[in-house]
Amino acid sequence: MIRIYDTRMHKKVDLVTLEHGKVKMYVCGPTVYNYIHIGNARTFMSFDMIRRYLEWRKFDVIFVQNVTDVDDKIINKANEEGRTAAEVAEQYTAAFIEDMHAVNVKDPTVRPNATEEIDTMIALVQKLIDTEHAYTTEDGDVYFSVRSFHSYGSLSGRNIDEMEAGHRDLRTEGIEDRKNDPLDFALWKAAKPGEPAWESPWGMGRPGWHIECSCMSKKYLGLPFDIHGGGADLIFPHHENERAQSEAAEGVTFANHWMHGGMLQINGEKMSKSLNNFFLLRDILETVDPAVLRFLMLQTHYRSPLDFSDERVDEAGVGLERVLNAVKSLDWAIDNAQGTDSVLDAAQVNELVREMRMNYIVSMDDDFNSPKALGQLFDFVASANSLVAGKSLSADDAQAARQMRDLIVELMGVFGIDVEATLAAAQGDDGYPVEVVALAQELAGYAGDSPAEAVEALLDARAAARKEKNWAVADGVRDGMAALGFTIKDTPQGAQVEFAG
Repeated sequence: MIRIYDTRMHKKVDLVTLEHGKVKMYVCGPTVYNYIHIGNARTFMSFDMIRRYLEWRKFDVIFVQNVTDVDDKIINKANEEGRTAAEVAEQYTAAFIEDMHAVNVKDPTVRPNATEEIDTMIALVQKLIDTEHAYTTEDGDVYFSVRSFHSYGSLSGRNIDEMEAGHRDLRTEGIEDRKNDPLDFALWKAAKPGEPAWESPWGMGRPGWHIECSCMSKKYLGLPFDIHGGGADLIFPHHENERAQSEAAEGVTFANHWMHGGMLQINGEKMSKSLNNFFLLRDILETVDPAVLRFLMLQTHYRSPLDFSDERVDEAGVGLERVLNAVKSLDWAIDNAQGTDSVLDAAQVNELVREMRMNYIVSMDDDFNSPKALGQLFDFVASANSLVAGKSLSADDAQAARQMRDLIVELMGVFGIDVEATLAAAQGDDGYPVEVVALAQELAGYAGDSPAEAVEALLDARAAARKEKNWAVADGVRDGMAALGFTIKDTPQGAQVEFAG
């Protein structure tokens, strides 16, 4: 049984879905007025990992994520740049999708835009008015009456009387004169000159931020649905308001489970423009490999605060390299299996693989504990390395080695890291890294661009240098190849290159 931390219940609970073998999941998407920052990216990568794991566990996942393409921030950006709000939204929606693909986040099953769902929002607002959970103003605004919903605050754990105390001076300051109660929030905003607007029973206007998710989740998932997710910053007021207006209008539970990801810090401080530590995802990706970034995210539980720093990035790079090197080492051993006698115990390998798979499931079933699962994968990698290191495998051994290799690739894929694509991006033909070309150009006078040919040129140069007792070149080839992760062994058939791991 998969257990998750339910925000509303304030504890871990069994994941109980409405339909056996199916998960209906809604995760709040971006407001498209700018490129997403690294904190946004953490939330989206976390829920991508959760979705991938559920699918790996054979759930049919329907994953809905909205795009907020009408909002004050979008309108302000458009006014600043002399463009329409639609043009701004279109640009940054495309950029968001591009950024998600760059970090290997899967497309949602459905990605609705708020501006395409206005009619359903108007219908929901009218229903709230009809049931006396909302009211209109003379200016054409519509507000939700917070006190009409008896359990308001239960998701975020806030007390409505304490919230009232925090707002009690607003009316005397003239800030909230249009509302019946300072706690009430906007469902529909009357049009202002130059802003996008739609016809409604209350005049021209546009929806409030909270209403869109209520409408789109109901339309594409039905009510109730299984999981509502997002960053911890959305618990209040966004998710609290979503739940209140939906349950007030429909009279049924909105979402059965609520999940929220932890916030991201920069060098131990909250990310903010005022602290000059506000980083866009696409700027980070100019210097950080996407796979390294995802690996960094995995090292911290999705609900915990994550500290982003150069040191943490470097640590993630080293950790990912350990996993990649294990796969390269196993690939090398498999491809060069020439032994006649088995040197691996097939039963031992089978048990090692079975145990790793079960440990991974136990860890991830416990609220998607990726740090624990990752630690277990490191142990498995170490065991796999020790089993094949320095050994000449037989054909039967190669089959056992492939079991270990394929499991590493499979489980990393569940984490959202494509090991084979990452290795291919760093390697040339025949599995040699492209850096070997520069080494051959320096030491062997090689003029081509093929890593495999470069290795042959280096071996020829080394043989000639050894014959001439030019140890500087011979040792340079040996040391240069070692720095790239390879060893050169002299055999009766000539020098052979092996991956060192």
